[in-house]
Amino acid sequence: MTATVSFPVDTPLGPRTATVTYERKGSGEPLLLLHGIGHHLQAWEPVTDILAAEHDVIAVDLPGFGTSEPLPEGVPYDLPTVAAALGSLCSVLGADRPHVVGNSLGGLLALEMGRDSLARSVTALSPAGFWTEAERRYAFATLRAMRVGAMALPLSTLERLSHSAAGRTALTGTIYARPARRSPEAVVAETLALRQATGFEETLAAGRSVRFTDDVPDVPVTIAWGSRDRLLLPRQGVRAKHVVRDARLVRLRGCGHVPMNDDPALVARVVLDTVRTTGRPTG
Repeated sequence: MTATVSFPVDTPLGPRTATVTYERKGSGEPLLLLHGIGHHLQAWEPVTDILAAEHDVIAVDLPGFGTSEPLPEGVPYDLPTVAAALGSLCSVLGADRPHVVGNSLGGLLALEMGRDSLARSVTALSPAGFWTEAERRYAFATLRAMRVGAMALPLSTLERLSHSAAGRTALTGTIYARPARRSPEAVVAETLALRQATGFEETLAAGRSVRFTDDVPDVPVTIAWGSRDRLLLPRQGVRAKHVVRDARLVRLRGCGHVPMNDDPALVARVVLDTVRTTGRPTG
């Protein structure tokens, strides 16, 4: 069951208040789950229960996505601002410095939180920010095309398409290697989430100049990439390893850009392996 929470966000104009939706389950060390652009916290449903068997799992709709409210007027959707806001959110929830797991945009935010000492470990699944300019343009054009398609489809057509494997492939084949495995209800919900994402354009605009070029020292980091990622190509993982030198680079065989649904057991194992390295030397 989801809940909402409000928390302070520091801005050049002084503190503002943000409100987000989250789901929390399990017990143990806190583990924060961050989805990608245009998605929502339900992207993590295939792995949430596995992770909650060992951890206090907090899955969040990022500001301006899912059912979370947009950031307050005048607050930018840039990387430092959103990462700091997530740190504030964790403090309000009594989950300071959690293990952070993110996918795509969420993976980039997880790495930023690790760099800023807001995370005790980081698992980044196909994180944004390790692209060339040509790769970024391709990814952004693809995302915009997906959003245009989501906004153009009547709900009745969307629901009809979701009930066939071919329709689910047409709707979500860009982000899943095995889109037919996604339930019709999930496909409808995530397409509507993409359509209704109030933070989409501002997040893309803020991402035009983003490159993650800093190491993440003193924090266990795993960077995992789907071998069938069609949005952020797997070679970007090698680039990421050169930047985050002590990171463990893992190939998610047979997985697409959003791997949690393609192979939940593999993704959960990668996350838990990372978490268990906390307190042991990295490298």
